[in-house]
Amino acid sequence: MPAEPKIAELAPCVDELTSYDKEHAVAYMRLLDADAANADWREIARIVLGLDPTIEPERARRTFESHLTRAKWLAGKGYRDLLRSGWPK
Repeated sequence: MPAEPKIAELAPCVDELTSYDKEHAVAYMRLLDADAANADWREIARIVLGLDPTIEPERARRTFESHLTRAKWLAGKGYRDLLRSGWPK
């Protein structure tokens, strides 16, 4: 199984699907699942994003919030473009 793509500090913040979104679609789904389960953001950052909030709490929180916001955008609007792009491949 291929390695997970590296997570950027901030997710894209545009109203269109990006190559980053396609690469990280699985991580976005995992974020949405964890959020729906009311998981603690620190646990989500550690497990899904590969960040340690005890070492870099501000960066971990900023990255978590950015990616969760993007995941919600993708679930609400961007998923159509994701599916049209032929995802998953």
